Amino acid sequence: MYLKTVLVTGGAGFLGSHLCERLLSENCVVVAYDNLYTGSRRNIAHLEANERFFFVEGDVADLEATLKNRDGKVPRFDEIYNLACPASPVHYQARPLFTTRTSFLGMLNCLELAKRCGATLLHASTSEIYGDPVVHPQVEGYWGNVNTIGIRSCYDEGKRVAETLAADYIREFDTDVRMVRIFNTYGPRMHPQDGRVISNFIMQALRNEDITIYGDGSQTRSFQYCDDLIEAFMKYMALDKAVLREFFGKPGRPCIPVINTGNPGEYTIRELAEKTLQKMPQSKSRLVMKPLPGDDPKKRKPDITLAKELLGWEPKIPLDVGLDRTIAYFSGLSS
Repeated sequence: MYLKTVLVTGGAGFLGSHLCERLLSENCVVVAYDNLYTGSRRNIAHLEANERFFFVEGDVADLEATLKNRDGKVPRFDEIYNLACPASPVHYQARPLFTTRTSFLGMLNCLELAKRCGATLLHASTSEIYGDPVVHPQVEGYWGNVNTIGIRSCYDEGKRVAETLAADYIREFDTDVRMVRIFNTYGPRMHPQDGRVISNFIMQALRNEDITIYGDGSQTRSFQYCDDLIEAFMKYMALDKAVLREFFGKPGRPCIPVINTGNPGEYTIRELAEKTLQKMPQSKSRLVMKPLPGDDPKKRKPDITLAKELLGWEPKIPLDVGLDRTIAYFSGLSS
């Protein structure tokens, strides 16, 4: 039986490790590639005994050089998932030039490899390409409202140029690329110091520290559990290229295969903080307000109409269930 060989850049990260786990369950040969800047060998330790799983430590900006085998050849892949990029403000603002370099060169290298192998490439884009949106909820046809020189621009603009590269490879070389604009996603294996709102609130509550709310807490987010996102990945990659061409060739849709994935349920940051504390009654934490960081979006909610129509997909796991699982994970880390 032929086994698909799959490359996952960012494979030791939060989402990458869940994706590797799912691909192994589908009997794929999986190569997880990661420089371990935000990823961790701990996230994939339970996979390393599997004979179909391989880990390569390397920088996606030097992808082919670090993938070469003893014969000096780069393996062939059937599928490539590009998840390599620091995704939390704490990490990408600490190394902005590295972040932009990763987004641009990493995507370029993945596209070149996909073109040479004839592989299908899924690129993990982000809702941050919409910036601080003036369209709500955000639809794929919206071009965004992004500051090109702000403290978040290394990530926002890096992801936008990665989408541009993908679109041009599709037009010039007919490369099979699918893009997913991921809205706030959470779950076990998040980095405990990634600065994202759910991990922040849980870790602060576990340590009995003040729960920090930036601004007045009225800004909104939509929270998607990691398993729902991985299911969307799998459904998207299972589609024939001709199906995508027909779907995205219709009027009123993007001309390039790009979809939003997220949970349309919308919560204010204050509501999330209060819900987290309700689930952690042992915590002595209290809510404290701090100034809103620069360029922080006021609203974030996906329109997932295209994902529903194309994939028959929508998120299944409610915030209450996902929060319970994530709190349990972080509680285990601190025990």
